Parts: sequence; structure tokens; C-alpha cells
Amino acid sequence: MGFLSHLFYPWGLILQGLAIVHFIRRRPDTFWIYVILFLGPIGATIYLFAEALPDIGLLRHSFKGFSRRKRIAQLEAAIHDNPSPGNYEELGDLYMDEGKLQPARAAFDHAIAARANTLDPFYQRGVCAILLGDAAAALPDLDRTVAEDFDHDFYRAAGLLAHAYAQTGEKERAEALFRRVTAVSTSSETYLNFASLLASEGRNAEAREWAQKVLNKKPNMLAYQRRRERPWFRSANAMLKRLSA
Repeated sequence: MGFLSHLFYPWGLILQGLAIVHFIRRRPDTFWIYVILFLGPIGATIYLFAEALPDIGLLRHSFKGFSRRKRIAQLEAAIHDNPSPGNYEELGDLYMDEGKLQPARAAFDHAIAARANTLDPFYQRGVCAILLGDAAAALPDLDRTVAEDFDHDFYRAAGLLAHAYAQTGEKERAEALFRRVTAVSTSSETYLNFASLLASEGRNAEAREWAQKVLNKKPNMLAYQRRRERPWFRSANAMLKRLSA
């Protein structure tokens, strides 16, 4: 291995450096850091092909981001002349894609005030509110959404409504809805929000079970699904550590 490292110097060090930077940013399974460090350039190459190469597809999202920001600028200008519900709703969706929750929430406010007659702006405004920590404001919009369409957004609306109930002290109502949603959905977000509710009531064993359910999905997932779910896996691991402590 030392001979190979010497043979490929300095390219081997560059490969290891790239692999370590990617590992720190993407935080895949921990065993990869040992592959990178102890197998040298060969381990770094294996890692880059297995973990970094699939992420090249993320470049498409960067290009989409440029076009999205261009469209946002166009809509912001167009709204001065045509403040239609459709323009505000599209603007809100784009802001959400950019992670700008406060402007998105304001855009959905305008869409609804301009007599938007579709369910989605109410739902999206509710999502913005709960992600911003304003569960009380999220309740009416999520309640309306679930009442009209229980499986809206693949049951995410119902899962977030249950979370909003929990955050506003309606824990019995929250648990009943969580159990109804988890009977038909395997959403990691919903599982972890339910675990948080159970933990807040001191029901740590049950909370651990629901957090573990998130990790139990991992072996049967395709590689791209595991990459997409990494933030939830990290949250589940962190919750299990807290509950064990």
C-alpha cells in the first residue's frame, strides 16, 4: 500500500483530500472514513465512485436553482402589474424550493387574500408556518387541508397536522392522528415527530421504537433513497442517543 501511495504521489493525496471533504459535507456511513484513511488512494477512489459520483446528479439542481431564481425575479416584477393568486402561489412555491420560508409564507398569504380557490396554498402556508415554529398558525391551514383531502401530499399534510396538535398541547388528539397516519405512511418525518411526542410524555421505550423504525428502513433502500434520507437517519440516531442517555 505504501508503494502504491508513493507511486501515485501527489495524486493519491489529492484523491484522499477530495474524498474527506465530500465525506464531511455529505456525512455518509461512518465506515467510509476508515476506507479512505486506511486504504489510501485505493480507498479514496472506491469511496468517490460509490458515494461522490452519484452526487454529480446534484449539479442539475444547481442549474435548476439558477432558472428558479430567474423566474422568481420575473414573478416579483410581474406581480406589480398582475397580482393574481396564480402568480403569488407560484412565487410561494419557488421561495419554498429556495428555502425562503418567510417570503413564501407571505406569498401564500397574498394568494389566499386574492381569493385563491385551490387547496394547495393553504397547505403550503401551513407547512411554512410549522417549519418556522409557528404551530398555532399552521393548525387552521393543515386542518382544512386534511379535512378536504386526508392523503394530501402522500399523507404529509396529516402527519404535520398531528405534529401541530402535539406542539400546541393537544397530545391525545395528536397521538390518535399519528397512529392513523403511520398505519398508511412510512414517512421518516412523521415517525420522528411521533417519537418526539412520545418522548415528551416520558414514554421513552415507545419513542425509541419509532426512531428505530426510521433506521430499519435503511437496509432495503436503494442508494439514492439512502442519500435522500440521510438527514432523517442522523436525526433518528441523535434521538436514540438522547433517549438512551
